[in-house]
Amino acid sequence: MLLRMSTLLLKTLREEPADAEVPSHRLLLRAGFIRRAAPGGYTWLPLGKLVLDRVTAVVRDEMIAIGGQEVSFPALLPREPYDISNRWTEYGDDLFTLRDRRGGDYLLAPTHEEMFTLLVQDMTSSYRDFPRLLFQVQAKFRDEARPRAGLLRGREFLMKDAYSFDLTDEGLSDAYASVRAAYQRIFDRLGLAHTIVAAMSGAMGGSASEEFLATSDVGEDTFVGCTSCSYAANTEAVVTPVPSVVAAAAGPLSVHDTPSTPTIASLVELANTRALEGRTDWTAADTLKNVVVTVRQPGGDEELLVIGVPGDREVDLKRLDAALAPATATLFDDFASRPDLVKGYIGPQGIKARYLADPRVAPGTAWLTGANEAGKHATNVVAGRDFTPDGTIEAAEVRAGDPCHLCHGTLTVRRGIEIGHVFQLGRKYTDAFKVDVLGADGKPVRPTMGSYGIGVSRAVAAIAEQHHDDRGLLWPDEVAPADVHVVAAGKDGQVEAALELAARLVAEGLRVLVDDRPQLSAGVKFTDAELIGVARSVVVGRRLAESVVEFRDRRSGERSEVALVDVPRVIRMHSGN
Repeated sequence: MLLRMSTLLLKTLREEPADAEVPSHRLLLRAGFIRRAAPGGYTWLPLGKLVLDRVTAVVRDEMIAIGGQEVSFPALLPREPYDISNRWTEYGDDLFTLRDRRGGDYLLAPTHEEMFTLLVQDMTSSYRDFPRLLFQVQAKFRDEARPRAGLLRGREFLMKDAYSFDLTDEGLSDAYASVRAAYQRIFDRLGLAHTIVAAMSGAMGGSASEEFLATSDVGEDTFVGCTSCSYAANTEAVVTPVPSVVAAAAGPLSVHDTPSTPTIASLVELANTRALEGRTDWTAADTLKNVVVTVRQPGGDEELLVIGVPGDREVDLKRLDAALAPATATLFDDFASRPDLVKGYIGPQGIKARYLADPRVAPGTAWLTGANEAGKHATNVVAGRDFTPDGTIEAAEVRAGDPCHLCHGTLTVRRGIEIGHVFQLGRKYTDAFKVDVLGADGKPVRPTMGSYGIGVSRAVAAIAEQHHDDRGLLWPDEVAPADVHVVAAGKDGQVEAALELAARLVAEGLRVLVDDRPQLSAGVKFTDAELIGVARSVVVGRRLAESVVEFRDRRSGERSEVALVDVPRVIRMHSGN
C-alpha cells in the first residue's frame, strides 16, 4: 500500500477544535482521521478508515480463530421481534424509531439479540446443530441525549456483536470463557491496557456480566479494584459487604425536637451540641438519610420509592438506575402532594411507600433519622425492630477506601472506557421466541445464549486516548495507518527520491505513507508526521546526494542517519519483524 499525501483526502488542523472535549476527539480531528457529519455522527476519512479497518481485522481474526461465523443483519428492523422481547419499551428514549409509508413501525438496531435468536430458530432443528457462535460487525444506533467526546459517545457507532448458542449451561460457560479469552488477546493486540470488571446486564438481561475497560482518565465508567485480591467491578455492580458486627442493643426509640435541621450536617451539629443519647461523637455515618425518587417503568407506569442510605453517602443515580433497570429513577420534588413525606425529616418507621435500604442498614443497626414530623428526629431507630425495609438496594455512592466484599481489603477507584462487554444471557431470548430443538433423547431442548460485544469505533478512540503525546497521535503497529512515513524534506530531487524509496518499501511488503507535497515546508511536514502518529519515519533530506537519509523512531526518540540501501532492514528491525 502506498499513500501519497499530495493526492490524499487530508486536512490537518493547527488550532484546537472548539468542541473537542477529550484528547482522542481533538487529535483525530486535527490529524484528519475523522470529520463531524452530524451530532454524534462522524465521517471516517481515508487515514481514519485505515485504522478502523485494521482494528476490525484484529477483532474478526480472533473471533474466527475460536470458531465464530460472520453474518450481517440489516440495521433497519421491524418492531415485532422487539415487542416480543419487550425491548421496544425497555430501551425507552435510547431507541431510534420510525414509521414507513405503510404505517409499519421500525427501529434502528442498538443490538441484535432478537434477530440472531430468530435466525437460529429458523436454521436449526436438532442437537446436532449445536454449539454455534455467530457474529457480525455493523453500525448500531442509540439516541444519546447528549452525544459527546467524539467517538466515545455517539449516536451511530461500529460494533462487533457475537452470540453463542449452546444446549447446556456448561456449554454456555465454556463459550463465555472462550470469547472472554479472545477479547483479552484482541485488546492486547490493539495495545489497550484494560481491566476486566464485574458489571450489570441492564437492558441486555442475563446473569454473569463483565466489562472490559480501557484505563483512561476521560472514561465515563468508574470502577474499583481491590488492593488485596483480584476483585474488580464497575461501580454500578459493586457489592457492599453487610456489617458483620451490628450495634449493641439500643434503647427505645426516642423523638427529639431538632428545629432547622433539614440537612445531615445541621443534624449532626445539633446532636453533638445537645449530646443526644449522652453522646457528643455523632457523625454523618450514624444518621440514616432517606431519599425519595419516582421510578418510571418502560411502559410509563410510575411508583414512589424511598431509598435509605447512611447519611455520609449520597445516592448515586447512575448506580440506582442500574439496580432498577430497565426502570429509571428521578428525584421526587412534589412534597406538597405527599404530606406524609416531610422533606428533610423523613424516617423509615411507619413510612407509607416502598422502602429499600442500603446493605449497611442491616438488622440490629441503630440510626439517628427523621421522625416524619417537621423539626423532629428520632434516635435508636433500629432496623428489624422499628422498621423493616422491603428489600436492599445498591444505590449509595462508592468511595475509595471502601472495603472489598470478598476479602475486606481496600478498594481503589479508577476511570475507564468501556470497550467490550460479555454476558451470559441464558434463555431470556430463546424463552421469548420459544426456540426448541430436538435433543439427543428425542425430547425438546431450549438453547441457552451468550452475548459478546466490542465497540470497534470506540476502540479506535480508546487507543488514541492511551497512545498520544503533546505532539500528536502515536499508533501501535497493529493498527497504524502505515508501517512507515516517508517525508521529502525539500524540493531538489528529494520528492522524486522519496517516491522511489516509498515504492521500494512497498515492494518489500510495507505499507507506506509518503509526504510528497512540494509546496509545503519541512517544518509543516514534520509537524503533520508527528500529528498523524506513524511510529517510524524516514526523512529524505540534505544528505540525499550521499545516499543517506534520517531514520526517526517516534516512541524512543531515536534519530540516526542510515544508508538508503539499509532503510528496509532498519525499519523491520525497529518494528520487530
